[in-house]
Amino acid sequence: MDNKKTNTLLDLAIHQLLSNEPAAIHALKEIPKELFVPLLSAAFKGVHKNIVKAMIQVWPFTCLHIGTLSVQGPHRELLTAMVKCLQIIPVQDPDSRSSKLRILDLREDSGCKIICPEISAKSPACLFSCVHSEHSILKMGAQYRNASSEPEVQPSNLPMELIVNISLRGGNILREREYLALLLNKVEQSSGSLHLCCRDLEIDKLSVYNRNTLNRLGLKCLDHLSVFKGSLREITYLLAQVVHLRKLCLSKVTCSSLNGKVFQNFVSQLRFMDHLNELNFDSFDISDHLETVLRVLPTSLDFLHLTFCELSYKDFKFLAECPQVKHLKLLNISHNPICWEDCEPLINLLNYVSGTLQHLEFNHCLLRDSAFYGLIPALTHCSHLQVLNFFCNPVSMSMLMRLLEHLTPLMELKHVIYPIPVHCYGRWQIHDSLDWQKLANVQAQLKQMVQEAGRSDMTWITYPE
Repeated sequence: MDNKKTNTLLDLAIHQLLSNEPAAIHALKEIPKELFVPLLSAAFKGVHKNIVKAMIQVWPFTCLHIGTLSVQGPHRELLTAMVKCLQIIPVQDPDSRSSKLRILDLREDSGCKIICPEISAKSPACLFSCVHSEHSILKMGAQYRNASSEPEVQPSNLPMELIVNISLRGGNILREREYLALLLNKVEQSSGSLHLCCRDLEIDKLSVYNRNTLNRLGLKCLDHLSVFKGSLREITYLLAQVVHLRKLCLSKVTCSSLNGKVFQNFVSQLRFMDHLNELNFDSFDISDHLETVLRVLPTSLDFLHLTFCELSYKDFKFLAECPQVKHLKLLNISHNPICWEDCEPLINLLNYVSGTLQHLEFNHCLLRDSAFYGLIPALTHCSHLQVLNFFCNPVSMSMLMRLLEHLTPLMELKHVIYPIPVHCYGRWQIHDSLDWQKLANVQAQLKQMVQEAGRSDMTWITYPE
């Protein structure tokens, strides 16, 4: 029997089982544990809430990860149900199957399967278990490892982990606050045996959350932290609680002075970010102070976003020799006006990162033809460039054609987003004065040039501003 027919029979059996909820729940006591993963996947996708809850209570593996399962709309209710029915103290009933679940991971992750391989019943392994917190299974598990000589019997106080991503922003913030309250209440009910491990935290308006609530999230476990709208003082306090951060995003940061103690304390906290590989500043005015920030960071940054940061000539000059950016894969310096006659710092920067750069954005930088004449040689040195976005810079059609001629030989460059040339506008470079026929002619001409260059794999696109 081939695999295709076997999979079809399995799918049919699962579909039949899910169509009869009472029978499906009853069957959980007897079906082979190898069927739990495909059954959970189908039950989750079909939003069979009661079946999912029943499966959590008899889950026969150490870990359960949402992984590739999509969490949209009604699926959010399933996450809440899974938390509520999570058994902190396993039910000891010799006549029924008891849960072996120790790690419940509620994050969507395309690289994560529903279960990890189990190495040992006495020392269960999970590829995604917490390694930082003193309350993690890895840190606390040793004292329970020999709690029973029988692998199938679990002591009532075995440590457990609940791994989550929290987003306290956007249109569903009330729902997310309720979800957070549920998580924290579950931890309190566990009397210390359940570790809440938050890996990715997004916060809008930091001032509305008290420090006690955020501390209870287990901030030492954070990999990614994003704060939208907050004072630098509040952000600095938050950073003092994290030690293993890999990605930091700060947007719309307020700071009264970059020469005062608050900014100095912020920089002092950045010194401890030894694992940071992505920094994202947006609407954070650090003009003439970029060196102060970057100098304390590790030299292993892969991704750097500095948008709406009012970067100065001095800042760009420093970037062009900063060891922290030497190996960048992504650089985004959009919305920083570059109006100087001397563009040497920007040219030097591109040459400096040309060996590794794959993604470059400098939208809305007010760069004109005169600047691009100097930039073209530097751009052509970026042999690994895959994405280039320089939308909304006032350039001519002749310069766009010149850029295309020099960029098509970059064989790894697949996506280019270019600005609408100035001749397509009326007196003012605004949307209402755009001549759509001229724009259509530009698009057709560039498309033809790309085809003539033999680069059917490269796309050049633009958008009305």
